[in-house]
Amino acid sequence: MKILVTGGAGFVGSNLCEALAQKPNNEVYSLDNYFTGSRENHVEGVTYIEGSTEHIFELIDFTPDLVYHLGEYSRVEQSFDDIDKVLLFNKIGTLKVLEFCRKHHCKLVYAGSSTKFGDGGIGKDQSPYAWSKSSNTELVKNYGNWYGLEYAIVYFYNVYGKREIRTGKYATLIALFTEKMKKGEPLTVVSPGTQQRNFTHIEDIVSGLLIVGEKGKGDGFGIGSPETYTVLEIAKLFGGEIQMLPERKGNRMTAEVVTQKTEALGWKAKKHIKEFIEELVISELRAY
Repeated sequence: MKILVTGGAGFVGSNLCEALAQKPNNEVYSLDNYFTGSRENHVEGVTYIEGSTEHIFELIDFTPDLVYHLGEYSRVEQSFDDIDKVLLFNKIGTLKVLEFCRKHHCKLVYAGSSTKFGDGGIGKDQSPYAWSKSSNTELVKNYGNWYGLEYAIVYFYNVYGKREIRTGKYATLIALFTEKMKKGEPLTVVSPGTQQRNFTHIEDIVSGLLIVGEKGKGDGFGIGSPETYTVLEIAKLFGGEIQMLPERKGNRMTAEVVTQKTEALGWKAKKHIKEFIEELVISELRAY
């Protein structure tokens, strides 16, 4: 198969590209603007194309069999300040990807956001990011109804693991805690700290993406661990000093984990965040 991964140099995208490229009959291509992606994430066997999804027609001169669309803006709290990027990447860029898939008759796997299920459903409008993602899932479904687009929509839950963004404005929680522990700094937890999260290992995310790409049709393919922890509980697993920060807009408290359709395809989460912290993160800190 010819497979295009938007955001293929990012955290999730690079791990997906790596798995796809291990199959010798696949031709794997990445389209990434390197906003949060990195050339350090490049893996063997993948063709890398630099550019934004808004220019997909000019940049992609072949017809993929399958498109994984992961190349969107993906931070909640920061999206209030970055609304211009949210609209450019998540609305204009995604519209172009949809048009590309429609005109080239490609199957689309769209990475939605579990913020859509947050706090009983009100999470879908709690931030520019959440709104852009939830409204995009409706647009993808309408493209299916209007134009016969073949699609599957997946939902991630708090991904952690290899190639997480470790520093800076867009760092993810587990990697951020690890870096702070290395430096002997307090772990910063946004109040109230009782926000519930379902931390899901990147290997479980990738295995879900592969099976949905192969077999999935329609909406509702959640890829998330069933184990729920509060952010404060995660910080305590690391040990050390904890510093509480003021509450922030858009910070959901709960989210329903909807994995039944994915599990029906044969997927199941296998990794555990508590074991990851104890076995990998703590050993890394001791070696530092």
